[in-house]
Amino acid sequence: MRSGIGKVHGLLTREATYLVIDEIEPEQTETMCLGLFVKGEAEAVEAVKTQPCITVDGCPKQCAKLGTEKHSGPVSGEIVVSEILGTTAASCSRSSRGASQVDKDAVSAIAEKIALEVDKVLANR
Repeated sequence: MRSGIGKVHGLLTREATYLVIDEIEPEQTETMCLGLFVKGEAEAVEAVKTQPCITVDGCPKQCAKLGTEKHSGPVSGEIVVSEILGTTAASCSRSSRGASQVDKDAVSAIAEKIALEVDKVLANR
């Protein structure tokens, strides 16, 4: 579960999440639309209730974590992107089309943290 869309942290979160599910941990991970989940879409809610869920929040308000816990109980892991990047995101692009090396490095740092959290959750299953 990820949130923060519309902001630079959200963009980086989305890019990092796709990097993890497409390249780093493709057999172990998938992503879900937070909006569908929070609206109570049955299939989304059931999937989160039956599988470990790591929330990746683009901002410190942790909307993904709070929404997930409200609808399905405690999450298996949580990541707050602003805590990983600190002030680095200030120099990142607001568009994936204009991604610089700083953007790519930020996405890699987030993806690495997600992958570590996936490994930790899988080890505790």
